[in-house]
Amino acid sequence: AFVKLWENCAKVAPEKAKAFVYKVANNLYLNVLKAEKVRLNYASNASTSSNPESPDFLMEEKEFKEKLDRALNSLPENQRTVFLLNRIDGKKYAEIAEMEGVSVKAIEKRMHLALKTLREQIDGI
Repeated sequence: AFVKLWENCAKVAPEKAKAFVYKVANNLYLNVLKAEKVRLNYASNASTSSNPESPDFLMEEKEFKEKLDRALNSLPENQRTVFLLNRIDGKKYAEIAEMEGVSVKAIEKRMHLALKTLREQIDGI
């Protein structure tokens, strides 16, 4: 905190130096806590994640892919196209709208309806 005060001594008025040091120290402490929280969260996720080679995981993955394929095939053509272009190919709504020859709002509506249908048909999304 004192190093920060020293680096910013030209910007900090002498009568506000005490408040500046307290504020900097508090912010540095909060940054440390936030970083530690991220580390702990990552460590707990890494330790609790299932083994990608386990038979249970492979079976669940296969079932989910089948559900997703069925749900995507049940979507109307325009919604499926928008969903795949955006989520799989990474295209922006404006690019899709230009390709389809419709407005960006129409693309947003199609995507909303596609996501709503997929959520209803697939548990866990």
